[in-house]
Amino acid sequence: MISCLPLAKNVAAITDATLLQPYGTSLMGKAIFSPTQRCYVPTGRWLMGILPVLLCFLATLTAPAQDRPNILWLTFEDTSPEFIGCYGNGVAKTPVMDRLAAEGIRFTAAYSTGSVCSPSRNALILGCKTYTLGTGNHRSNYPIPHTMTGFPKYLRDATERGPGYYTTNNSKTDYNTSAAKRIIQESWDESSEQAGWWKRRNGQPFFSVFNSISSHQSRTMTEPFAQYKKQIIDQLAESQQTKDEDVLLPPFFRDSPAMRKQTARIYNSITKTDTEFGELLARLEKEGLRENTIIFVFADHGEGMPDAKTNGKGLGHRVPFIAWFPEKYKHLSPWKQPGAVTDEKIDFTDLGPTVLSLAGVDSPAYMQGRSLVGKNGTPERRKPEPTYLFLSSDRSDESYDLTRTVIKGHYAYTRVFMPYVPELRYLQYMDVGEITQHIRSDFRDKKLNTVQQRILLPRPAEMLYDLEKDPWEMDNLAQKKGYESLLNEFRSQLRTHVLSQRDVLFLPELEIARLSETTTAYTFRQQDVNYPIQDIYEAASVSGFRDAATLKKQIGLLKSRTPLVRYWALMGLRSQSKPALVPYQVQLTAALTDSYPLNQVVAASILNGHFDDKPAKTVLLKHLDSPDDNVANVVMQQLMYQPNASDWVPDIEQFYTVKKTLQAKPYHALLSASVFLYAHGGRTLRNETE
Repeated sequence: MISCLPLAKNVAAITDATLLQPYGTSLMGKAIFSPTQRCYVPTGRWLMGILPVLLCFLATLTAPAQDRPNILWLTFEDTSPEFIGCYGNGVAKTPVMDRLAAEGIRFTAAYSTGSVCSPSRNALILGCKTYTLGTGNHRSNYPIPHTMTGFPKYLRDATERGPGYYTTNNSKTDYNTSAAKRIIQESWDESSEQAGWWKRRNGQPFFSVFNSISSHQSRTMTEPFAQYKKQIIDQLAESQQTKDEDVLLPPFFRDSPAMRKQTARIYNSITKTDTEFGELLARLEKEGLRENTIIFVFADHGEGMPDAKTNGKGLGHRVPFIAWFPEKYKHLSPWKQPGAVTDEKIDFTDLGPTVLSLAGVDSPAYMQGRSLVGKNGTPERRKPEPTYLFLSSDRSDESYDLTRTVIKGHYAYTRVFMPYVPELRYLQYMDVGEITQHIRSDFRDKKLNTVQQRILLPRPAEMLYDLEKDPWEMDNLAQKKGYESLLNEFRSQLRTHVLSQRDVLFLPELEIARLSETTTAYTFRQQDVNYPIQDIYEAASVSGFRDAATLKKQIGLLKSRTPLVRYWALMGLRSQSKPALVPYQVQLTAALTDSYPLNQVVAASILNGHFDDKPAKTVLLKHLDSPDDNVANVVMQQLMYQPNASDWVPDIEQFYTVKKTLQAKPYHALLSASVFLYAHGGRTLRNETE
């Protein structure tokens, strides 16, 4: 078989006589046009060598110029803009990103939809908010409608103006749904550590994603220092390295040699990522593709350090984001000036529609974001910037949480629905890191000031920060006078959005797992008969407030006929103080026999934690032994933050010992047990996730 480069349509029309004239008329009839190979194939044996080469060369010369841009995503892990040079950090060594920003556009209000990787990547690939799909809980495996798929599929299918895009992913997926395998197959021509634009057909536009893991939390804090040294420090020249004494510490970290050593990991890991991006751009340049390629550079969520990643506030969601347009495609950009800086608000659901628009492809109706450029790449026809962005953070590994964040201008409002859990909550993947252990040790030794202690204490129900004046989010304006009107505006907007979007993650994960056996959370949430979101949110919306009127309302809601209303009433009571709960022990005791098992668990946690109630302990032990990991782990997470947690150490030791030997281990509950014994039993913590 003879192979050659694809032949353009105008070359296909060339007659045999014209094509073969240099070889004499006696060669007429010695070659035929192959419609499958789109080139001329000779029939004479002696032409088998030179003629195919000539024909394919002619095809290359006459092929039409590529009229659709290549699109390159350089994504990286776990990084906040405060650690990038072009965002004002004079210590950071990120020359590649800094140059792209100087020549392109730097976004100061770009946000991930989640605060940990898999929910963020779910929103990136599908263009939908995770709280509409039920995919917000980290590393979950729930279905989505079969009509939804990854946006690169639509690039591959865009053949109206030539071959569809060649799409590659190198190489992280982490799409957080049971449909992940289908999404990968439909989205990517290749998804592997070898994938790249270099395998496309001649003249075929590409969309390529390269993800750097060098800035991941595993490098910046979780893995042992020796492993970090091997993966990061040993790969950098001495001039590229940031020394411990040079780092700029976030103000909520104690300035000590130990904390400087750990924080330097962040700087050096990001420099390693920057170096990797430089190598990719050098290859792009060498292959003559730079001037046909639009480049986006961004992180998947906030910094992989305590008080950022996994936290549903600005530091968890805000990301560095840079866009670079070559001269050829600058007309597609709304920002023409090199070095432009924009405070236009964007989140990850916008990126799929943006790529599709740049390629001249319409977005499917189910996508919830907007394109940063206009329809089919026309900047003037793009949708206006929204007044508000809505972001979410839910379970991370074994640790439950539920926060919703609203962005308006430079303000970030976060509503915390489980405020009894601190910002630096017990979480195995965080706590195995030396930096977290230093913080906890300094807290026990009373070495932390008031600001530095904050992340280890229960959270307020509401947080409001001015990200322009206070990027490290130190001054909670929700606790100050003069912001009542703004707070009410944010509360109202959040309520309207939760109800209109029918935020399905106000369901406990136990319910999402159960309904996913027969349907999708996306479909389930759409009917009030399944999901009375207004009644549920009415109960959840007061969780964390500790005034007398709220307490009375929560006690009254225990009589609701809806189990999930009672659940959120109890979750709110979980944040009330012991003195406030003393008059209501009878109502809490009645909840020990609630028809819904999680309501029994939360009521028992309150009674046992505050009043050392023995029947409540019996209820907790019963559900701790549940065969359902979603039930057992709720028990573990409730016990983690009980006032009498240390009294439970023998019971958790037994649970851990027994469950560890089972072939089918309760994954999240076992992680929680390991962390519990570290937190309350003095046990050495090892990484159970390895």
